Amino acid sequence: MKLTALAAIVFSIFTLTLAQDSSRNQTQTAIFAGGCFWCIQPAFDKTPGVIKTVVGYCGGTEPNPTYQLVSSEKTNYRESIEVTYDPAKISYEQLLDIYWRQIDPTQADGQFTDVGPSYRAAIFYGNAEEKKIAEASKEKLARSGKFKKPVVTEILPAMRFYPAEAYHQKYYQQNTEHFEAFEKGSGRVSFKKKTWGE
Repeated sequence: MKLTALAAIVFSIFTLTLAQDSSRNQTQTAIFAGGCFWCIQPAFDKTPGVIKTVVGYCGGTEPNPTYQLVSSEKTNYRESIEVTYDPAKISYEQLLDIYWRQIDPTQADGQFTDVGPSYRAAIFYGNAEEKKIAEASKEKLARSGKFKKPVVTEILPAMRFYPAEAYHQKYYQQNTEHFEAFEKGSGRVSFKKKTWGE
């Protein structure tokens, strides 16, 4: 009888430990639109706590969108990035801090020289808590004095995210020279340097 009770206690402790390990190993995703998706991927890729990034399309309703369809500017899709992260190592709020440094949050019609509906910046929240954190983060940025113009980046409910074609993934690694020339030519690099000293 005592042995059975001891075994039950040991089993309970083991089960609890497994549950704690499981909760610690859970990942979460965040979706951001910030103009050209090539340009916002590097910053997240090099961030500790980020497990994986995928560029793609979010915000529209047509199934299985392609780059050609999205860039036609006839849909509500925006070039976006899905960030898979470990919340034990980096918070959603910290991801937002990284995101703000990749964009011009005062530009409503796109990002830098990329103008059009598919290039509009947005934070796609997955639940009420993310919405609350995103709104607080936006308000904090607006009060920071960094920008003379209003912060206009939209905060929208997340819709289905579709990965972009393979040649868009990690474009900064696949086509380094073209990527760097494009990033500089768009004005993004000089804006980040002027605004954030990067």
